Amino acid sequence: MPEPLKSFFNRGVVERIATLLRAAHPSFPEQRFLAEATDGIEAHELLGRARHIMQAMHRALPSDFERAADILVRSLGPELEGEELQGQGVFIYLPHTMYVAEHGLDHFETSMRAQYELTKRFTAEFSIRPFLERHPRETLARLHQWAGDPNVHVRRLVSEGTRPRLPWASRLRAFQQDPSPVLALLELLKDDPALYVRRSVANNLNDIGKDHPDVLVDTCARWKEGASVERLWIIRHALRSAVKRGDTRALSVLGFQGGSGLEVSASFQPKRIRLGESVGLTLSVTNPTRTRHKAVVDFAVHFIKANGSASPKVFKGGKVDLAPGASCTFEKTISFATMTTRKHYAGTHRVEALVNGQASDVGSFTVTAPG
Repeated sequence: MPEPLKSFFNRGVVERIATLLRAAHPSFPEQRFLAEATDGIEAHELLGRARHIMQAMHRALPSDFERAADILVRSLGPELEGEELQGQGVFIYLPHTMYVAEHGLDHFETSMRAQYELTKRFTAEFSIRPFLERHPRETLARLHQWAGDPNVHVRRLVSEGTRPRLPWASRLRAFQQDPSPVLALLELLKDDPALYVRRSVANNLNDIGKDHPDVLVDTCARWKEGASVERLWIIRHALRSAVKRGDTRALSVLGFQGGSGLEVSASFQPKRIRLGESVGLTLSVTNPTRTRHKAVVDFAVHFIKANGSASPKVFKGGKVDLAPGASCTFEKTISFATMTTRKHYAGTHRVEALVNGQASDVGSFTVTAPG
């Protein structure tokens, strides 16, 4: 098995950081930094290791942030050549972004310059967030400028750094309440030439839709007018969670309407299993009408919880475009093996078909305790 990402932050990486910093600042206390940055680092996970290095860096750099930030920037290696972040090597700059986020909040211009350079080599999507919270007006104005930057990583930062629910990061509560400042930025990026940026735009919209589903759908419906193939991809990707939730307006934007005339049935093989086993589900979809039907067909399994109640989990089926009298099937294996993310319980598990978001019961299967 590959080593976990946290293993990247080892003595070798600390030595590389020390070499780069000393090259930019000959009086940098290299040996002291090495000793402090590596002492006890194995006890931490990924972010903890990066923070451990950052704290040792802070003690070794000049106390004046302006001088320290200048050293950090001059120590940076070459800019990324491709659009995507490639490999683990770029994580060498994670402690640097942490340093700016923690110690640069009272030095706006210097911190913006540092993050502008860092994001061209790694990403400043995490370090920009404290500035959006402390200096929202100034930071948003700077991001508006960066939306037109020639560097793809700078443009992506505009979208990725403002995601209200960015993974691994604290949520931007102000933007969860009012996403309009973020939407203004996404408007500038919706036709960006780089897929790397457009994917980030879609993910940001998907985040917004979890708190404001109507705003998401309204935005996608507006963007659909005169949309290029590339922008249509953004819309589909942005609506993926809404589609999974069965949002009928989101499905309508994607061209999936009606579907009520379709007949859906299910069979289970076997219909009775023990915990730890699997059940095969076959979903059959038929169009008995005289008109063509286009639909998204998913299904929900109502898993039994510890207290005996049930909670639905939606599984993807697929898209259908059925002529009159036509039919198709979807097959899925549902495992009841022990997982770290879900604990299974015995009981009758009800299954629903979701046709363009409209739910209908299609049967059930039973799970019993082993033995």
